Amino acid sequence: MERQAPFGNKKAEKTRKQGLVYQNFSRLCQKIAMIARLCPDHLITPERVRMTAWLMLAATLIGLTYLFATAHGTVDSLGRPLGTDFSDVWTAGWMADHGQAARAWNWPAHHAVQKAVHHDPAIPFYGWHYPPPFLILATLLAQIPYVPALILWQGLTLAGALLVVRHVLPGQRDALLIALGAPVVMVCLGHGQNAFMTAGLLGGGMALLDRRPWIAGMLLGALVYKPQFAVLIPVLIIARGNVRAFLAAGLTSVGLCLLTLLIWGWPVWQAFIDSLPLTQHIIIENGATGWEKIQSPFAALRQWGGSIPAAYVVQGLVTAIAIAIAALVARRGTMEVRGAAALSAALLCTPYVLDYDYVLLGMAIAFVAADMGKRGPLPWERSWLAYAWMAPLFGRAVSEWTHVPVNLIAAIAVLALAMRRAILLDGALAYQLPGRTKIA
Repeated sequence: MERQAPFGNKKAEKTRKQGLVYQNFSRLCQKIAMIARLCPDHLITPERVRMTAWLMLAATLIGLTYLFATAHGTVDSLGRPLGTDFSDVWTAGWMADHGQAARAWNWPAHHAVQKAVHHDPAIPFYGWHYPPPFLILATLLAQIPYVPALILWQGLTLAGALLVVRHVLPGQRDALLIALGAPVVMVCLGHGQNAFMTAGLLGGGMALLDRRPWIAGMLLGALVYKPQFAVLIPVLIIARGNVRAFLAAGLTSVGLCLLTLLIWGWPVWQAFIDSLPLTQHIIIENGATGWEKIQSPFAALRQWGGSIPAAYVVQGLVTAIAIAIAALVARRGTMEVRGAAALSAALLCTPYVLDYDYVLLGMAIAFVAADMGKRGPLPWERSWLAYAWMAPLFGRAVSEWTHVPVNLIAAIAVLALAMRRAILLDGALAYQLPGRTKIA
């Protein structure tokens, strides 16, 4: 009869195999470094970045000025509402303020009110697909006229996002210029969207998670208004072992939901639930918004002709991988690397993410830049960050013409950069046996 190996030998064999895995990974990184001489990082200089940011900021201001100067009331020269998607937000708030809260999820009723709001029977329809907590904010915005509400909405949420950037990159004199000049800012302002608030909440929550867990949890819990970007939050908080942040996030999200029940009762939730199948079928699965605008793994496969079940499988795999990477980084990485991983992974965890939502990727770039400032850059980082910063400018057009998901590639690249920094600089793959030294 063959004798079983002592437990100590099994432990040694396991340690040897794990060591080989890490050594093979190190060799792979060394081979990648051999092509570093081809890296265009040296072309990404502070002067060029600053000049590009100024040019993009000027283009944004000129474009917005033209839109407002040529508008007729609340409708721009192309026949669309100023702020396009803000139309459904303000309209839903108006309906809630006039006793029609549950009808905000009724597409024909919502469109009829939009036509009345803009005094234009040909106004395009912009659907209201959000959970009831966002109706609280929409109702507040509807207390003032449409155009001032749009300016206030975009101004305050942009300021909040910039405040997070300033917190992540203190003392960096060009940080706000580069953030304001990012092409995705122009895209988001043009659509009157909520991505500034989403990036501010998620970025702020990740930045404060260790030092101010209660505040961080409240910021993260407020993302209940856009739950597709909150899927990975519980996993990240658990990976950090931060009980206070977990409680704060849970209480905030539950509190906001209960507040909607207190104000409007169950009918708003029933209306929201009833609207989900239509939203899923028309907007998500059949791409009524336009596949070139939706920059997710699901949309990429559908744009390439893939079936709906296959697209869900691919999206599920990408979501699982993204959450696993973000959790790994959350456990071992610095605050800056954790923030970059969380923001970029959030974009990969939903089948419905549009190009303006890539404000989150702009915030992730700020986190990576902050870590680069503290510990130095790694090869190819400047190049990929420059690509990710510029991607929203041409991502929609390139995706429409070539079916190449430019923005999606940028999100994957930034998540990969964060993972690489966590592995190489923070020892994210290092491990320690009980009573033994850490193996790296």
